[in-house]
Amino acid sequence: MQVHRWVNICGKIQLFLHNMNQTHNYGEQALTIDIAMGIAQGTITGVLSKYTVGIISQSVANVAHLVHSGTTVYGINTGFGPLCDTLISPTDTSTLQHNLLLSHAVGVGKPIPSIIAKLMLITKVQALAQGYSGISIAVIERILWHIQHNYIPIVPEQGSVGASGDLAPLAHLFLPLIGYGTLLVNDVEVDAAAHLHQHHMLPLTLQAKEGLGLINGTQFILAHAIYGVYTMQHMLNVADVVGAMSAEAYMASIAPYNEALHTLRPYAGTIQVATRLRHILRGSGIVASHHNCTRVQDPYSIRCMPQVHGASRNALQHLQQLTLVELNSVTDNPVILSATESISGGNFHGQPLAMALDYVTVAAAELGNISDRRCYLLLEGKYGLPKLLIQDAGLNSGLMIPQYTTAALVTENKTLCYPASADSIPTSLGQEDHVSMGSISGRKWLQVLNNVHYILAIELLYATQGIELRRPLQSSTYIENMVQLVRTKVAHLHSDRFLQPDILALYHLVKSDAYRPLFDIVEV
Repeated sequence: MQVHRWVNICGKIQLFLHNMNQTHNYGEQALTIDIAMGIAQGTITGVLSKYTVGIISQSVANVAHLVHSGTTVYGINTGFGPLCDTLISPTDTSTLQHNLLLSHAVGVGKPIPSIIAKLMLITKVQALAQGYSGISIAVIERILWHIQHNYIPIVPEQGSVGASGDLAPLAHLFLPLIGYGTLLVNDVEVDAAAHLHQHHMLPLTLQAKEGLGLINGTQFILAHAIYGVYTMQHMLNVADVVGAMSAEAYMASIAPYNEALHTLRPYAGTIQVATRLRHILRGSGIVASHHNCTRVQDPYSIRCMPQVHGASRNALQHLQQLTLVELNSVTDNPVILSATESISGGNFHGQPLAMALDYVTVAAAELGNISDRRCYLLLEGKYGLPKLLIQDAGLNSGLMIPQYTTAALVTENKTLCYPASADSIPTSLGQEDHVSMGSISGRKWLQVLNNVHYILAIELLYATQGIELRRPLQSSTYIENMVQLVRTKVAHLHSDRFLQPDILALYHLVKSDAYRPLFDIVEV
């Protein structure tokens, strides 16, 4: 079948990407979302170049000069936060940095996904390798050891207020460097100290500025942004495909996707969605069958797909631009500019990403909202479809109840759309009197994205059933291939059965990287 050829092509693409082991030079080359994900997935190797080693070494020398010059520098020879006026002697420098990690590791809640923790490691190395933090080569190489061998620290999800850096999660992330905390190794939780001993390695002794450089930064927020952008880019393409399939099942007009219409209101996202919908539906026998029908217009959830899906694309594009800036920024404090100059500023504040993350959470939720409405339309029994998408309704409930699930998920998403960045609670005895709460923004966004995956999976279940109920009419080649793919996962519904396995199977299909090219690349 045609679908098997597509799956084979998909597998070859994945194999090619895995075999194409590229190299990224931390600190010297710009880090992108795709490169960060490539390093996290093991298809790209991150290294320190000779140039980067040189600037890192110079930064360490600059810190040493500041320590011995007697200049008062925050976090190097002073306490932290409200204790910034308390001087620390050079002999206590190492203890100060060690205690900093221990005292700030106060996170609670379930662990974040290991890929998010790994992205935190990757983005921290990129920031430190730019040579403004005074972190030694030994510390950075130990972090690289964790990345390259997939020894990922376990980090609780709650506890960061997103300013002065993501202090609590970053402290947990780097506890293993000093022999504390836990790691995930081959999906097994292990004690960090025991793991180091097993590999004949000693915990590191942190020097001036190193503990502070490790926990100051926005890497928790940033890692959520990276993973979320990567996920939502694909989700937007899935939404277009599934929405087009629903339009086919509903026998909707394709006139609202006309190119001439969208040149009159040329938002980039809208134009992209309309173009994709035209390509997906090109050559459809179902479209041709009702070319001269008397229906004037369709409901907004079908007619306005370019505008609604496109607005979500525009929002994601904005966050993507900000994320690229953050990926290559120094978010430490203080920043060491030279042997004689350091600046204690606010580059650690998460507001630039926090506000955009809240915005894109709404954009993601709207994909689920409009998808739920399309599901509802297909159940109404209009324009030749049987009520509840089953021939023998009454004895069978058909596909009535999955829409209850989409309705529940849509409502849950609405509650998650409250902007965390609109709130601020002072911390550190008022020294940190405005915080971003961006860590909460990032976590809520990923929750919404996961919920929308379920909603789109249910819509895919409905749309596929609806298209098959239009037989002997055939859709476009592209959509018929998608119908075949769905049928390799779930069967047509002839009578009531246990539907949760069907929903889960399609949820994994729409999320899977293995099928990403089928949704992302439309050539018909």
